[in-house]
Amino acid sequence: MKDLPAENISFTDFKLIGFYSLGEWRPLLFVPFSLMFLLAITANSMIIYLITSQKSLHSPMYVLIGLMAVVDLMLPIFFVPNMLLNFLFNWTGISLTGCLIQMFSLHFVGTFQSTLLLWMALDRYFAICKPLYYHKYMEIPNFVKFVVVPVIRNVLLVVATVSLAGKLSFCVTNIIDHCFCEHMVLVQLACGDITINNIVGLLTVFFIPTADFILINISYIVIFTSVFKSGKTNMKALNTCITHFIVMSVTLTFALIAFLSYRIRNNFSPSGRVFVSTMYLLFPSCFNPIIYGVRTKEIRQTFIKLCVSQGKQKLTKCVP
Repeated sequence: MKDLPAENISFTDFKLIGFYSLGEWRPLLFVPFSLMFLLAITANSMIIYLITSQKSLHSPMYVLIGLMAVVDLMLPIFFVPNMLLNFLFNWTGISLTGCLIQMFSLHFVGTFQSTLLLWMALDRYFAICKPLYYHKYMEIPNFVKFVVVPVIRNVLLVVATVSLAGKLSFCVTNIIDHCFCEHMVLVQLACGDITINNIVGLLTVFFIPTADFILINISYIVIFTSVFKSGKTNMKALNTCITHFIVMSVTLTFALIAFLSYRIRNNFSPSGRVFVSTMYLLFPSCFNPIIYGVRTKEIRQTFIKLCVSQGKQKLTKCVP
């Protein structure tokens, strides 16, 4: 391990050694993480194919689910293949530039998970509370008004976070006890003052996933109140809202634990911290396809019909 505290040295190459404390058992992690990766890639690819190929699924809600599948497909690709190679062949090296690119990709795409859930909440709000004006509000020109502000917010905060990290000098060590370049994992290796990085990082967490979570809860409270006051039992709508709330709660819990574990004294082991950080990125990619695919009636029925029709075609070809 290189550990040169001299401030006139700044490392430009790093080593990712996540789960290093597991020793000879570390390569076995390849099995569960590769299975999760395959599940995320296969399931999300199937949802994207179904929504893009079936005209019956081209309504705003399913388009948003398709966008969520795109996000869930991209996130694992940014870090899991490199992590699996690390487990099997001990390929730990990564450059500072590569680290910053990975950090930007993960945080930029990751922010859209909560933002997409916010857009889905808006879709449900208009569908349940403003049904007569649903198509008006959900037309692309009108809906873009609700999209622009969150997108600009995400871009500005993530660019600021990564840019400030890239300006630091890293002279503490070039060993990163993690499987990918998370913001605070890299920043804590800097030898200068990182107060501004801490502040911007916390602001990013507050203004993106936390703010989205609060707005989603407000919209769902309005939706539930509207449904109960009307006396209608719209179980499908309530089920969709509850599902979104569960997904958001689990993801935000993992994310907050990961972010705060670097800023508050705790008894987390390095491997435990790496596991939580990995889960808030990988878990939704595996879990969301089940929530939005298996539990969404229209998508499930479309998938079954597609499988049945393809089965009949293959059977027809086999029969002379």
